[in-house]
Amino acid sequence: MDPTTAPTSAVGDNGAAPAADATGPTDTTVTLPPLTLRDVPRLPSALASSPSPAAAAATTTNPISRHPYFHPPPTFYISAGDVSLRHAFFDLASSSPSPLVAYRRAGPRRELGVGDPARARAALVTCGGLCPGLNTVLRELAVGLHELYGVRDVFGVAAGYRGFYGGDEDHVRLEPAAVDDWHKKGGTVLKTTRGGFDLSKIVDGIVARGYTQIYAIGGDGTMRGAVAIFQEFKRRGLNISITGIPKTVDNDIGIIDRSFGFQTAVEIAQQAIDAAHVEAVSAVNGVGLVKLMGRSTGHIALHATLSSRDVDCCLIPEVDFYLEGKGGLFEFLYDRIKKKGHAVIVVAEGAGQELIPRTDDQKREQDESGNIVFLDVGPFLKSELGRWWKREHPNELFTVKYIDPTYMIRAVPANATDNLYCTLLAHSAIHGVMAGFTGFVPGPINGTYSYIPLEDVAVAKNPVDVNDHKWAWVRSVTNQPDFLKSQA
Repeated sequence: MDPTTAPTSAVGDNGAAPAADATGPTDTTVTLPPLTLRDVPRLPSALASSPSPAAAAATTTNPISRHPYFHPPPTFYISAGDVSLRHAFFDLASSSPSPLVAYRRAGPRRELGVGDPARARAALVTCGGLCPGLNTVLRELAVGLHELYGVRDVFGVAAGYRGFYGGDEDHVRLEPAAVDDWHKKGGTVLKTTRGGFDLSKIVDGIVARGYTQIYAIGGDGTMRGAVAIFQEFKRRGLNISITGIPKTVDNDIGIIDRSFGFQTAVEIAQQAIDAAHVEAVSAVNGVGLVKLMGRSTGHIALHATLSSRDVDCCLIPEVDFYLEGKGGLFEFLYDRIKKKGHAVIVVAEGAGQELIPRTDDQKREQDESGNIVFLDVGPFLKSELGRWWKREHPNELFTVKYIDPTYMIRAVPANATDNLYCTLLAHSAIHGVMAGFTGFVPGPINGTYSYIPLEDVAVAKNPVDVNDHKWAWVRSVTNQPDFLKSQA
């Protein structure tokens, strides 16, 4: 049956269909496309199939079943057949539907794949920039490993990946009592750095210290590093698991629903927008300009704009804009200022980079993670706004107040929503490692926590889809131009 065809109602004695049946619910059976399970790797010990000590280790009963206070119900453990779908909606009318992709559901397994978890040695490391929730993830990993699985050797590795080949001072034992209040602190207690990725020295350091589980917390660069470490483990035949917990305040990692810290970032961004709005309305022809994080994606700017309702124009990397001429930013701002007496602009840090003049050296400059160094769009826009107004409206007052809350947002503790999310991510990571999985990332897909191959997440992007309803909502809230230049 074609699901796009309306069902035929029964005809009554008078030749007319009963009116009530016209709006009643119907049941339609449809056939979905084939399903592909995108599975995650397993440790060599978890793959053992012969009756050997390794095989026995692969079927160790989960110690949660013997917990003195918590008695898990029959539905507590995830079965081998539980999966989640990558996409939550489908076009049933399509003549050539795309194959469905599924991932294993995250959560505890009844049987472990790592032998006696009490003999594990776990290492936790944070890499890259700061993000709300880092300390919460660390706390929940340390406490979860200790309380759920009886792991006593849990270490925090300081200074990012380079800490693996650092001295003893870079390897700190983490007891539950020591990390008890970490979720209330911003930043990362372990310290973090960019760069320093020397694969051979990192893996040598891991082996030398007897680590059997690695939990790497960071952004796309950290995930790419974790992929390389996982592949080196395989090349050397090491029975060491590694999982990546994606951290990017910009929310630019793909596949998963969102990154931790993102909702906190949007919440704190509201304070900056509120301040810019107050400054703008308190001045004659005032403009409040706020720069928010977002190198390649404008998710923070988009969500902050929708939440605020005080923003007149939202500029993101996914949408090019121009300053001068018909339909440009300056024309729009002048009309808005004349109508309201003020205006508020939110710009993501990666927006408008092509408008800023660069020297040849600046075009080649990269940061320690290998990213092209962006020029600061905030001061550039503030300067250009001042020049434009002075040139076009020299006899009128004008004020621009610029606010950059970047480091204030990065450094705050996670809010309640992100704290909960960090806990679920940490526990999902632990359960996956204990099940014998490796080379994976835990994360929610359409609200269901799942295990995704590291190599998939390392390359997956999450740009703002400017063709979906969310960006249309921004346009309806701000009534800003589409910045499409006339072809005439």
